[in-house]
Amino acid sequence: MSLGQQIAWDDTVLPFQLDASDIRGRVARLDGVLEQVLSQHDYPPLIEGLVAEMALLTALIGQTVKLRWKLSLQVRGSGAVRLIATDYYGPSEDGQPARIRAYASYDAEKLDEAADPFSQIGQGYFAILIDQGQGMTPYQGITPIAGGSLSACAQTYFAQSEQLPTRFQLTYGQSQLPGQDTHWRAGGVMLQHMPKASPYVSGEGGSGQDGLLEAADILNDDESENWVRVNTLLDTVEEIELIGPAVAPTDLLVRLFHEEAPRVFDAQPVKFGCSCSADKVRQSLSIYSAKDIATMTTEEGTVTADCQFCGAHYAFDPDTLGFEAKDASA
Repeated sequence: MSLGQQIAWDDTVLPFQLDASDIRGRVARLDGVLEQVLSQHDYPPLIEGLVAEMALLTALIGQTVKLRWKLSLQVRGSGAVRLIATDYYGPSEDGQPARIRAYASYDAEKLDEAADPFSQIGQGYFAILIDQGQGMTPYQGITPIAGGSLSACAQTYFAQSEQLPTRFQLTYGQSQLPGQDTHWRAGGVMLQHMPKASPYVSGEGGSGQDGLLEAADILNDDESENWVRVNTLLDTVEEIELIGPAVAPTDLLVRLFHEEAPRVFDAQPVKFGCSCSADKVRQSLSIYSAKDIATMTTEEGTVTADCQFCGAHYAFDPDTLGFEAKDASA
């Protein structure tokens, strides 16, 4: 396989199914999209690592949402890391790339670069939100921050809210290919036992107060045996195999699960993309009165706003903003 063919797998999510064990999964590789996500801000390395892990989880989970749906992951904590937010926008049409964006808020004075990154979140919650489009009630599931990593939080969420045994094996970090500058890469595998009856999106989100459900609490004996076996196989994966690009995702699946009858589906390309616009910012400012707008007006006579995800800068005439301006123009 040539280097060009290898790199073609970057910024993709490959869904697969293990027919011998009723387990589905995805292999994700993020390269350019992750570099664009992180380049929007001058994050310290600890924050970059947490954002990289969150973006990789978002790509793996988001691949299941339908066209034009939006999936969001949020982590809110009481520690130095206050917020990590990611969005996955489903493709507008079949064959089109999905879009990912991410943002982190943190207290630089409290941040301890020598500490475990996950510990810098403190107490809080991990949330998954799914927006199914206009006129539909958004779905939300929440679980407490626990388990030692963001991927462990996601596993807990699926066990509690969806009753689906789920496993993530992720790696991320700075990489350097011949002739290229150092940049961020991420790769991972997600395993999930096939649901017995209910669709992927359940009707209610779990509160996460009852503790983590083990696979044995959800699966019968045969299913549990399959689950343990496949997870044992995944334990043999090496970081270089996950992050690539030397090992193609299809080759990785054969190496890990050849006896489980792996079957792959069409890969989903992903790219960096933001949904912000002047109209959306203007709409968000429509809840304020003229007095409120006046307090937001700069010395230059404009109201400005910056997108935290992509860095886009917007400037408005204050006379055109607020609900009073909106009413006057109605």
